[in-house]
Amino acid sequence: MWIYVLIGAAVLLIGGVAAMLAVTYPLSKRVYFNNLVRTSPEKWGRVCSAPENEEQISMWNSGCEWAEDHKSAMTEVSIENEGFKLYGEFYDFGSKRCVIILPGRCECLMYSYYFAQTYTKTDCNVLVIDTRAHGKSDGMYNSIGVAEKSDVKAWARYINENFGVEEVYLHGICVGSSAGILAMSDEDCPACIKGMITEGCFTTFRETFKRHMIVDHRPLFPVLDLVMHHIKTHTGARAVKDSPIRHVRRLSQRMLFIFGEKDLFSIPEKSKELFEACSSPDKHIVWFAKGGHSHLRINNTEEYDQAIIDFLDK
Repeated sequence: MWIYVLIGAAVLLIGGVAAMLAVTYPLSKRVYFNNLVRTSPEKWGRVCSAPENEEQISMWNSGCEWAEDHKSAMTEVSIENEGFKLYGEFYDFGSKRCVIILPGRCECLMYSYYFAQTYTKTDCNVLVIDTRAHGKSDGMYNSIGVAEKSDVKAWARYINENFGVEEVYLHGICVGSSAGILAMSDEDCPACIKGMITEGCFTTFRETFKRHMIVDHRPLFPVLDLVMHHIKTHTGARAVKDSPIRHVRRLSQRMLFIFGEKDLFSIPEKSKELFEACSSPDKHIVWFAKGGHSHLRINNTEEYDQAIIDFLDK
C-alpha cells in the first residue's frame, strides 16, 4: 500500500518539476541572451546604452566632448588575442603612466570617455577599449570577466611595449572591475600593472545579477541559477568560483575601491565584504552618498576625481 503512495508522490513531484522547467527554462534563456550575449552586430555597439536615462546621456555627451577636445592626442589601436580582434584608442599625453578604462556590461569605449576626463587632471595617458563582444571588437559572449581578463593583460603588454608606458593602472566599472581583478590576481599578470580603481565592483556575479532580477521584478527561482548555468555552458565562467571576492584575496597591487551608499546592485553590505577580503597592503575605500550604480562621478565629480588623483599621486 505505502509503496504505491510513495510512487504516486514521486510521479507528482517529477511531473511538477518538469512542468516548472518547461516554463522557466525558456525564460532563463531569454534573460541570458538578452543580457549577456551579443545577438546582432548592432547590439552593444558604439552608441549610448541608455538614451532614456538623463544622467547617462549627460555622461555620454560630456565624454564625447572630451574626446573631441583631445583628438590630436589619440591613436587608434588594435590587438589580436585568443583569436579575437580587439579595438581601442590610446590618448598620449606624454606620460610614462597610463590608465586602461574597463567599462561595464553593454558599454563601448565611447562610454569610457567620461571617466577618462579624471585622468587628464593628473599625469596619465589613457587607453579606452571596446571589450570583447562590444563596439568594434570581435566576440559574442560576455563571460563576466573570466575570458576578458586575458584581454586586459594583452592590452597592458601592448602599451608597455609599443608606447613606452612603465606603469599601468586599471579603472574598472562593475563587470569591468571583475576582469581587472581576475587579471591582476593571475601569476602571469604583467609587472607593469601597478594597481586598480574599481567602481561598483560586485562580490560575485550571481549576487549582483540577483539584485538586477529583483529590481526588474523577475522570478528568482529557478531562473537565476539557470542563467548561471547558461553562462558556464556557453563561456566556461563560473559565477561564484570565478568571482572578485575570491580573487581579491590574492592581490598585492594597490587598490582603490569606490562605492555608492545607494547602489542597488553592489549593495554596501557586500561592498564592505569585498574590501575587507582584499589582501593588498595598500588598499583604500571611498564612499559616496549620492548616485546610483555606475553613476557616482556625475553626482560627485570633484570629490570623485580628487579621490583618484590623491590615490595615483600618493
